[in-house]
Amino acid sequence: MLRIWKWYQSCLSLHPVKTQIISSGFLWGIGDVAAQYITHSTAKKRLQYHKDDDNEFKINWKRVAVTSMFGFGFVGPVGHFWYEGLDKFIKMRLLLRPKSARFVAAKVAMDGLIFGPFDLFVFFTYMGFSAGKSTAQVKEDVKRDFLPALILEGGVWPIVQTVPFCHGLNNKRMLPGNKGLLLLPP
Repeated sequence: MLRIWKWYQSCLSLHPVKTQIISSGFLWGIGDVAAQYITHSTAKKRLQYHKDDDNEFKINWKRVAVTSMFGFGFVGPVGHFWYEGLDKFIKMRLLLRPKSARFVAAKVAMDGLIFGPFDLFVFFTYMGFSAGKSTAQVKEDVKRDFLPALILEGGVWPIVQTVPFCHGLNNKRMLPGNKGLLLLPP
């Protein structure tokens, strides 16, 4: 495991954007498989399924691919430049010392209040259109799901993001957030 971590760190120093794109896509895919399994298991318990072949867990690979593409195409590149710019803004404009409590608090707050809602809106919109829904259906889904998801996200992501922000893990800051996806269904 240590060799894999060292290899990952080496890739980050040589190709930070590419590495974050690839790791984001990969982890979003794993997160979706986990979410599908949790949804299946929860439904199975709730509906008291018997041991039938029809109730066997089957991965929806199309959904995994669509979700992974969100990680590859949006979270990886946009997240990289967002956090890089956020660091510069807080250091240069707010004049806060990196790793200080005020720096971390500002970064967590700005991430949650600016990028969090934007990311969530893009995610719901992308997933809706990827599922073949019309603009009206996507708007309805966003209207219904956005606020509850934002509230849940606001309770989880600040905790997940505080650790890399505290330790100044600039190139690795997206990995803990992407790992956090394994805890929440998309």
